[in-house]
Amino acid sequence: MYAVIATGGKQYRVQEGAVVRVEKLDAQAGSSVEFSQVLLVGAGADVKVGTPYLDAVKVVGTIEAHGKGDKVRIVKFRRRKHYKREGTHRQPYTDVKITQIVA
Repeated sequence: MYAVIATGGKQYRVQEGAVVRVEKLDAQAGSSVEFSQVLLVGAGADVKVGTPYLDAVKVVGTIEAHGKGDKVRIVKFRRRKHYKREGTHRQPYTDVKITQIVA
């Protein structure tokens, strides 16, 4: 069984036992988290699609760890204008292990 959930402005295809890297969630490592915005649930040829979300369907997971992604360089540059700005960014993330899909 698999599901498509929406969190952090993105959509993820998840199944039980999988570890998914999502946008940072405000919860402690080891705590349980529940995703109620489920767009689709499928099991083989049986697929249920929501409009836009499915009622009475949720995905439950536990937070494994928090972290930061790889460093990305940001450069703003205008030639012949004496303008150059450099910076970096590391996007925070949360690893969530999917424990149950309640459909």
